[in-house]
Amino acid sequence: MSLLFDEICEQPSVLRGLAEKNGTTASSIADEYRKRGLCGIYFAARGTSDHACVYAQYLFGIVAGIPCTLGTPSVITKYGGKLDLSRYLVVGVSQSGKAEDVLAVLKQANEEGALTVAVTNDAGSPLAREAKYHLCCCAGEEISIAATKTFTAQMYLLALLCEKLTGDRDLREQLDSVWSYAADLLRYAPAALEAKLQRYRYLTNAFILGRGLEYPIALEGALKILETNRIKMKGAPESDFYHGPIAQVKEGDLAIVVSAEGATYDDDLAMIKRLHEIGAEVFVITNSEKLIRTEKFGILTPKTGAYAAPFMFAICVQLFAYELTVIRGIDPNKSDVLKKITITK
Repeated sequence: MSLLFDEICEQPSVLRGLAEKNGTTASSIADEYRKRGLCGIYFAARGTSDHACVYAQYLFGIVAGIPCTLGTPSVITKYGGKLDLSRYLVVGVSQSGKAEDVLAVLKQANEEGALTVAVTNDAGSPLAREAKYHLCCCAGEEISIAATKTFTAQMYLLALLCEKLTGDRDLREQLDSVWSYAADLLRYAPAALEAKLQRYRYLTNAFILGRGLEYPIALEGALKILETNRIKMKGAPESDFYHGPIAQVKEGDLAIVVSAEGATYDDDLAMIKRLHEIGAEVFVITNSEKLIRTEKFGILTPKTGAYAAPFMFAICVQLFAYELTVIRGIDPNKSDVLKKITITK
């Protein structure tokens, strides 16, 4: 086993305690958001943290009807732009809490009188100190280069904030049970994936697709696989994939499709059908028993609600990346290029 695998397996225990540790703070943020009559949410993040924000962007839109923007920190750090963020909740998300460009966004937001929140794994980090409120991942030290437990913790904390803003009972119930479903998944998924992924020992490139709440998992899955296995990966939304990128897919190419029953399920089926017509090999990560019976390659996750399903899919793509390193004889914690903490300005 490896540090990467160990940290993947810590996720149920991390997720289980997050609401208790952060609930009061999340409620205070929600109260102030409502009291101030703010008009939206501005997220600032990079890499894996940005993918957690994409999940939150969908969730806040679906559940709360709140428009969310994925920030462009370079507007501030490189171009000296002045953004009027006074009527926004500005959320900086960084595992280490040391991302300098995200910190610059929070500083300008504070100057503009915005409501600021940091989501980090370090309560003493620069971001946590700069923001008015801090939501902590409480994941313990994450040593592996590839972020895993901090990713799902970030997703959870942003979803918790959405629940506090809306009081949505369905979202609350799904968050309360997500750790248990994650524990169930981890009992069988590592061995199941190890057996199924042997055929990809010599994989050199692949695509991973999803739509809606599954789109950020496609992005994160591509990142996890490429950074651990040095494989060329493309993560994309199915809706955009038709507009040009599908031309890259050749007969025999691997396409991973992240599919949940619900709003985007028919889109998933249409994409899978098109990929088969091209001659691609499709691997599905899904909570649909019907789909897993009709596809030759794939893995079935526990059936949760729509808001919790991305957590199951996130763990699966993490395990997919890890099992590939085992099969390919790669140490995922050694890299001549990557570092655990990446500072962008």
